[in-house]
Amino acid sequence: MQPSILRGLWPSAAAAALAGLLTGAVASHAVTEAPEASATIDNFTFAPAQLTVKTGTTVIWRNEDDIPHTVSSSTRLFKSKALDTDDSFSFTFTAPGTYEYFCSLHPRMTGTVVVEP
Repeated sequence: MQPSILRGLWPSAAAAALAGLLTGAVASHAVTEAPEASATIDNFTFAPAQLTVKTGTTVIWRNEDDIPHTVSSSTRLFKSKALDTDDSFSFTFTAPGTYEYFCSLHPRMTGTVVVEP
């Protein structure tokens, strides 16, 4: 190739290389979000009653009932405040196991989260 042709390609090649480097830098520093799962609270019931997730999953409970409820671990690992209609509570499960929970305002309301490795 003639030098004049190479000079014409240089800015485009440099721009492409720089764009590739910047894209790679951004991708390598991207934040990875933890997986999420959800459960609803409605009609004095947690749904689903048993939720199975992988370790590292954040479970989000949303109160769709017209009265307050809580989400309280049977082992005191987590406990929400009283959740009004449309309020939510979340907890990230970092270890495998079976986690039973209930509504401290209505103790007959129960649920279970099974966390798999």
